[in-house]
Amino acid sequence: MVKDIKISARQFTILVILFSIGTTILVVPGILAQEVKQDAWIAAVIGVGIGLLLVALCISLGRMFPTMTLVEINETIFGKWLGKAVSLTFVFFSLYASTELLFYVGNFLTTQIMPDTPIEAIHILFACILIMGIRLGLETLARTGEILFPFIVFLFVILVVSVLLSSDQLKFENIQPVFETELKPMIRAVFLFTSVFSLPLIILLMIFPVSVNQPKVAEKNFFIGILIAGISLIILIALTILILGAENSARQMYPSYALARKLNVGNFLQRIEAIMGIIWLFTIYFKMALYLYASVIGLAQTLKMNNYRPLTLPLGMIVVSLSLIIHPNVAHSTTFDKEVWPLYVSTYGLVLPLLLLAVNAFRKKNKKH
Repeated sequence: MVKDIKISARQFTILVILFSIGTTILVVPGILAQEVKQDAWIAAVIGVGIGLLLVALCISLGRMFPTMTLVEINETIFGKWLGKAVSLTFVFFSLYASTELLFYVGNFLTTQIMPDTPIEAIHILFACILIMGIRLGLETLARTGEILFPFIVFLFVILVVSVLLSSDQLKFENIQPVFETELKPMIRAVFLFTSVFSLPLIILLMIFPVSVNQPKVAEKNFFIGILIAGISLIILIALTILILGAENSARQMYPSYALARKLNVGNFLQRIEAIMGIIWLFTIYFKMALYLYASVIGLAQTLKMNNYRPLTLPLGMIVVSLSLIIHPNVAHSTTFDKEVWPLYVSTYGLVLPLLLLAVNAFRKKNKKH
């Protein structure tokens, strides 16, 4: 089923970049500013470094079983029944993550762009496009990403150039004094950044290396993808702090969107927040699609189904239903993102791969003896 699906190493790189930027670009600058004020960009730099280590962890797991998805690796290492149980919790995690992202989309559009539109309508429409993308398959998704990627890069360049042209609004005193933050808040900020940026990369083990036609090239491209995404985010976080200031960024729910709204280049280029909104909607779509794809493929493989497509509609409907009840309000969502999500994603993004590597090494050692 999955073995026949193949994407190029280049397409995989683009998916890594889009997946990593996803939610991070809009939400993280505010969270980091709340935790470490003007040192938010430093937390992002450290977080990207940790992201590269997590990529190395994913690659080492992929190398051990190059023809298997994560769900199949679970069953191979943990045995049939324990493996299936672990896989089902992983499927729920992927499904829950896509639900969270759908809530973000609805909340962002109804608060910032279309306040009179019912949130249910946005969720249903977005989910329809999501289900359609997954039914068409990974190859179609990857090609779409390849087509849209230059457009996203172009919009990002326009945004950065617009900020640099608004040099009168750049205040370097906003990032001073540097390294003022104490160790404990910095560790927490780095953990929060990593929980959104790089710990969810475990999801990509559902397509890497099994669905990539050049696994060796894809390994190098995995690092390149996460590095490009990380540098883009560091630039955006630094610019947000430089223009809005740490206090103002911390107060904003979507500081990078507020940054784009504030830009004014010679009274000609103004209110380019639509650019920020478009970049975010494109990237979050691909992040959500990969989460839902992982849960659909994961469930199909756990149940030993030959075709995953019959699962797309029911799981898509579950995502829409859950997204409307998952958080009663924005305050609940913010608390969840800061208190619960980092620990939840760490279970799958860090503990599970380490456990798989450890059990596999232990088994190999026993076989030798």
